[in-house]
Amino acid sequence: MTLVSARELVTDAAARGTGLGAFNVIHLETAEGLVRASARAGLPVILQISQNCADYHGGLEPIALATLAVARRAETPVAVHLDHAERPDLVDEAIALGFGSVMFDGGALPYDDNVAITAEVADRAHAAGVYIEGELGEVGGKNGAHAPGVRTDPDEAREFVAATGVDALAVAVGSSHAMTDRTASLDLALISRLHEALRRGGREGQQVPLVLHGSSGVSDAVIADAVRAGMTKINVSTHLNGFFTRAIRSTLDADERLVDSRRYLTPAREALAEEAARMLRLFALETADVVR
Repeated sequence: MTLVSARELVTDAAARGTGLGAFNVIHLETAEGLVRASARAGLPVILQISQNCADYHGGLEPIALATLAVARRAETPVAVHLDHAERPDLVDEAIALGFGSVMFDGGALPYDDNVAITAEVADRAHAAGVYIEGELGEVGGKNGAHAPGVRTDPDEAREFVAATGVDALAVAVGSSHAMTDRTASLDLALISRLHEALRRGGREGQQVPLVLHGSSGVSDAVIADAVRAGMTKINVSTHLNGFFTRAIRSTLDADERLVDSRRYLTPAREALAEEAARMLRLFALETADVVR
């Protein structure tokens, strides 16, 4: 297998009523670990590069080209996705670089502005054959700019999808970004209502899949319940970063003279891969082994 479009992966998962892992890339070791996780689980994965990640690397192109190269060499289906782009020009750059899917995040904008700008970006994405995700109802925790109590209204979600033409929709149902404990409570009834509201809301009357951001703060059992209620694309970053960082800390604590970064990044990459593989199986509802 090789690089595929998120459209293929998300559409298939939605049709089967299962979840799909979408994990954030921070650097090359993350991308490598996530592709290994996909091979280990025998399941597809979406590698996500956020606007914050692109800014960290001084621009999208360096980390994008590296991630696309890793995806092309994968044994399993792997997609590369632009996550939380608040600048339309960054979406255009991702499309030019060969991303199969993008997210334009206008969730912090007034509703009418969000609709207008998202629709313009969606038109350009679709013209290039690229799958696009939008956001409605601010997902909490992004540098304090979003209120965790915000919820996405099903009727407004239906109107938003119709007005913008987005292919998937990130919704606010109780999760919050950057949580380091897994205590968030999701509104499962709202997820079901949103899923039903978007049942025939997409192009050609197709289901518009729901996307759960801030999943690091949600327990295994609740995520599995959310998938059963209608959530499809499950985004995780902070939780996996924790496994990576704790492995580095453990390795360095064991040998204070260690200076070769490959020696401590190798176990970190492995720790991330092992947990990511477990989560892929969880989201696909292939295991009842949950960490509560």
